[in-house]
Amino acid sequence: MRLANALEYRLPLGGFVSFLHRVSGALMCLLLPLVVWLFDASVTSEISYERFRSAFDAGIGVVPAVLVKLVVLALIWSYLHHFAAGVRHLWMDVTHHVTKEAGHSSALITLAVSLPLTAALGAKLFGAF
Repeated sequence: MRLANALEYRLPLGGFVSFLHRVSGALMCLLLPLVVWLFDASVTSEISYERFRSAFDAGIGVVPAVLVKLVVLALIWSYLHHFAAGVRHLWMDVTHHVTKEAGHSSALITLAVSLPLTAALGAKLFGAF
């Protein structure tokens, strides 16, 4: 009976954005070894930079390039969302502007900033321009 009630509950947009803020932080933490490897491979030497570039063209070992790009896209989203939602939380903390309407509108702004930026960088990552 309790599970049915939990599944029927509709989280407000502000709560959903806060939940995604936690998810994006956890994702960045989990992908930190990949970020360190990508940075190391891109700045060590010209040869390692070519290996870095080939990861996006040919993949890494048995991992295809599309999967590498999807993981990097997830990292891009997590960074952009976490940054925008963090600014939202800081703004709410500093101004004490914590009404239901302000939470909803700031959540909309957070999504309106992070999602189009993610789409634009994802298009660049997948070679749209």
